[in-house]
Amino acid sequence: MAILVTPETKILVQGITGSFGARHATLSLAYGSQVVAGVTPGKGGQLFEGKVPIFDTVAEAVKATGATASAVFVPPPFAADAILEGADANLELVVAITEGIPVNDMIRVKRALQGRSTRLIGPNCPGLVTPGTGPQSSGGCRIGIAPGYIHKKGHIGVVSRSGTLTYEAVWQLTCRGVGQSTCVGIGGDPVNGTSHLDVIKRFMADPETPGIIMIGEIGGAAEEEAAEWIAKYGTKPVAGFIAGATAPPGRRMGHAGAIVSGGKGTAQAKIDAFRAAGIGISRTPSEMADTLLRMM
Repeated sequence: MAILVTPETKILVQGITGSFGARHATLSLAYGSQVVAGVTPGKGGQLFEGKVPIFDTVAEAVKATGATASAVFVPPPFAADAILEGADANLELVVAITEGIPVNDMIRVKRALQGRSTRLIGPNCPGLVTPGTGPQSSGGCRIGIAPGYIHKKGHIGVVSRSGTLTYEAVWQLTCRGVGQSTCVGIGGDPVNGTSHLDVIKRFMADPETPGIIMIGEIGGAAEEEAAEWIAKYGTKPVAGFIAGATAPPGRRMGHAGAIVSGGKGTAQAKIDAFRAAGIGISRTPSEMADTLLRMM
């Protein structure tokens, strides 16, 4: 069973007429995802690829198509408002792919989402994939930029801050003939909507996800919080990898949230937390799938 999205999830794409949004909307359609609408202010009434209706607002798109999830490909200065527009339309899920959204904007979004039913994934994330049963697992649900063809329908959950490490873990599993239930890239920004722990809880509650790969990196305390919860309540094997062990202290490494400061957020602290929680530790990215499969 999948978490968060299924092959039946109806998706709208905010920024569908931009080059990046258009490219990945096309790829999601090719994967078999139910992309039912696009949103670009001022371009309502047009069709994307001759079949997907475009609307001026998210509210109009939701009313006309019944969409419940959104992919945000809106430029950074306007992305926070795009996220909030999705929440105002009562979408169940908003997936913000946009990188470079100002932190102050995301703090405003985070506060505005408190008490609402809309779940935000990202920003600065690859999105999520629930593989399908077609060729190369097409016919599933792909929201974002992850390469659909590397996935295989199955039962392993993957959650990661890093997009490329998500793909690496997925490909390792697929090459070993092991499929995935859902793969979630939560993004590497310091202020995001969904944490490792949020996803871990859902995987633990899913009866058809018997094993989990959790990938973290330096900066913040999200991985330690997830490990603490797993130590108390975890019922399934979890394999983990922490990126950034050789990063110089105080220097941001790629992701805006990947910075060690004040002695907190170090790779070693996260690895120690994993070890204390009984999480299998991969010493290198190439060992992620094998670490989990040995535990299982």
